[in-house]
Amino acid sequence: MEEKRKRFKTVASRRVQRVLDTMDNLSKCSNKRNYEYTDEEVKKMFRVINDKFTLLKAAYSTNTRTGKQTFEF
Repeated sequence: MEEKRKRFKTVASRRVQRVLDTMDNLSKCSNKRNYEYTDEEVKKMFRVINDKFTLLKAAYSTNTRTGKQTFEF
C-alpha cells in the first residue's frame, strides 16, 4: 500500500506541475499586443476549463476517470 501512495505522490506532483505550467502558458495569450480575441471566446474557453475541472473533482469523489476532451473555438 505504501508503494501505491508513493507512486501517487510522484505522479500527481509531476502532473499538477504540468497543469500549472500549461496555465501559465495560456495566460500569455491574454496579451492584447500579440493576440486578438472576443469576450465570447474567453467565456467559452473558461467554460470548457471549468466543466473539465468539475469533472475532475467529481472523479476523485466517485473514483471514476474523466474522458478525453478536445477544444476548438
